[in-house]
Amino acid sequence: MSPQSGSYFHLHLVSDSTGETLTTVARAVAAQYANVNAVEHVYPLVRSQKQLERVLAEIEEAPGIVLFTLLDKELVDGLEAKCREINVPSLSIIGPVLALFQSYLGKETTHRIGAQHTLNSEYFKRIDALNYTMLHDDGQHVDDLENADVVLVGVSRTSKTPTSIYLANRGVRAANIPLVPGIPIPPQLIELRKPLVVGLHATPERIVQIRQNRLLGLGAHSNDDQYVDRQAVAEEVTFSRRLCARYDWALIDVTRRSIEETAAAIMKLLTDRQRQRIEQ
Repeated sequence: MSPQSGSYFHLHLVSDSTGETLTTVARAVAAQYANVNAVEHVYPLVRSQKQLERVLAEIEEAPGIVLFTLLDKELVDGLEAKCREINVPSLSIIGPVLALFQSYLGKETTHRIGAQHTLNSEYFKRIDALNYTMLHDDGQHVDDLENADVVLVGVSRTSKTPTSIYLANRGVRAANIPLVPGIPIPPQLIELRKPLVVGLHATPERIVQIRQNRLLGLGAHSNDDQYVDRQAVAEEVTFSRRLCARYDWALIDVTRRSIEETAAAIMKLLTDRQRQRIEQ
């Protein structure tokens, strides 16, 4: 099917590592084409001619855009030659960046495949952060909150848990605590000195929508009508915002933010805070 006449196109992603970088870039670009869907064909850990041959056969069977992150020159040459032969576009995602680095630094690369996934200190920092975050989800183990980098607070369905996990994947120790009207917050939360406390909030309409969808997804119904009552939820949101204002905690509106955007805003708050401490 011609990409001009169809509602989808084939997108081949070829990597000699996990393909995480490649997939992220490809999806970021594909998202700009709302009316055309990409049919992804992901080929990770392509490190031999035999593996490449299987990939090339699939590309020939379903022609489309080919993006790749390969460091082995023979594999790159073989892939590009085949793409020219069958007349499909191909592009190295890291090639131009590597060339820029080489031009500026005046050095050749070491061509270490999957270098960003090596078991170094940063890797183990992320593992430690994930372990901490999972143990401190939804208000658990509050006696250990001082060891967090970030503590997220907010009412139910403000994306505290997924945001915490996303931050942990970037090496940030994140705990989260639910805010419920009528239930006192842990005293340890008020006494924190090291961690950054961030309140997440959304419009009542958005929270009600998420809660209703969650109940539908679980095939359940709430015995507590206030859980999805707009006025009751509005009171919850007001309570959480007043609480954050009382203790001077940062506030982020997650109504129209993705998890990634919320995490980026939190990371910026962390960076700004660390810079201020250095300057003092």
